[in-house]
Amino acid sequence: MPLSPRRPLAGILLASALALSASGCFAASPDAASESTSGSGAGRISLVMLQPPRSGLTPLSDDAFKLSRWSAAETLVTLDNLGDAQPSLATAWEQVAPTTWRVTLRQGVMFHDGTALTPEQVVGSLTAAASASPKPRILDGVSLAARADGPDAVIITTAVEDPLVPQRLSSPQLAILAASAYSAGGVVNPVNAGTGPFRLTTVDGTTAATLERFDGYWGDTAAAAGIDVSFVPDGTARAAALRTGTADVVEAVPVGQVGQVDPDLVHEVPMPRTNTLYLNAQKGPFADPAVRAAARAAIDRAAIISGVYEGRADGADGLLGPAIDWAADLRTSDSYAGILRKRAAPAPVDGVRISLGTFTDRAELPEVAVQLEQQLEAAGFVVEQDVREYQFIEADALAGAFDAFILSRATVLDSGDPAAYMVSDFSCGGSFTISQLCSADVDAALARATAIPAGDQRRTAIMAAEAQVMATDAAVPMLHERVIQGESSRVTGVERDPRERALITNKTSVSAQ
Repeated sequence: MPLSPRRPLAGILLASALALSASGCFAASPDAASESTSGSGAGRISLVMLQPPRSGLTPLSDDAFKLSRWSAAETLVTLDNLGDAQPSLATAWEQVAPTTWRVTLRQGVMFHDGTALTPEQVVGSLTAAASASPKPRILDGVSLAARADGPDAVIITTAVEDPLVPQRLSSPQLAILAASAYSAGGVVNPVNAGTGPFRLTTVDGTTAATLERFDGYWGDTAAAAGIDVSFVPDGTARAAALRTGTADVVEAVPVGQVGQVDPDLVHEVPMPRTNTLYLNAQKGPFADPAVRAAARAAIDRAAIISGVYEGRADGADGLLGPAIDWAADLRTSDSYAGILRKRAAPAPVDGVRISLGTFTDRAELPEVAVQLEQQLEAAGFVVEQDVREYQFIEADALAGAFDAFILSRATVLDSGDPAAYMVSDFSCGGSFTISQLCSADVDAALARATAIPAGDQRRTAIMAAEAQVMATDAAVPMLHERVIQGESSRVTGVERDPRERALITNKTSVSAQ
């Protein structure tokens, strides 16, 4: 089938981007036979994303959020704007015992491979996630099992009472895929295996992906014929794609490029995302709390926000930012201040050598690293930077290879509840502990918070856990980001989602050209 005028996105993007950035890299989405009546390509959405897949688009990794943002894979429940659970592939759920939930499944749902959604398929997906190594972040510290219960329901059990089971089931990492997606050895292939309004048909490594409209979708049929995705880590090239009109939707336009783009095409989305300096609390200079305190005291947040983000960010007083509107008020409590008084006093540093790592995929982070290096060296540290693409630096960061690491981290990405993020990043048994922190006080605070049902008491306990983390100085939050999303004038119905779960939906459409 010949390429339509809207399909060769990569070539157009490359031609326009090379004039601006020698590092721009694009690849054409391969053609795929479409089951949709719009197979000619009219009404297709050209999408440019920041990070390429890191794990072959398995839903058991962070790649799950790409499948969610493309509306390719779905979960049993979704979250509304308040973080409350709402029906999706499940229509109802009930806690029938302290550790047992009964979940009723939607009828008439078809997978992209033509098989029907059944309790057995749901059990297979949940079991694969629960037995994966490493586990998806949403299951950190959680023992979960599932079994079929008649023709239209599943029983989910946990080892201990878990008040957030419905919220956990909303995580894209617990997406329900067809049995055909799973093979021996834990490999999960989402191609032709989801239930969403768009069907993933081809993946071209780390350069591109193609999705077609799925006419057998259980809900409203997608307005667009398909999605052509290019993965473009280079921020200048992404901005060029928006400015030249070669892309319909562009993820994460760098702040430094916004001034070159029509203001009507850019939209700031306040994010529950915090730019944090993680300090290695296990070994090296920052094993000393007083040295960590010296690093914290050296940081000038306002200078970073104005110099790097051009004012398009909010200074961080804690791990949770203004996108979580209840956090700031609870941070002013006497109990929060009392916990912070446990902080060590800054030690004098003179010639203390530290390694500082970050990644290039978010264009601002290398600039943040430059400013941080200057601020830390002014305080007496000697800084050696290591900056790479995220896929080449993540393993070293998680292994504690750096004394300090700058990370842009979503704080409610998984369950809509920030306790899951804190457990993952700061508990002794967490799966994303870049700071290598293991604190009895932090673990106890997190255990209290995670045992409380959703509501005011849980929020208060979460903020107490935040204070315990802050008191260690193993994580120094610097700013809360606002993502800048680019949308061409020909596209409508694009989601602007602070949780980074939704982007292209069945309501997203483009005008034909």
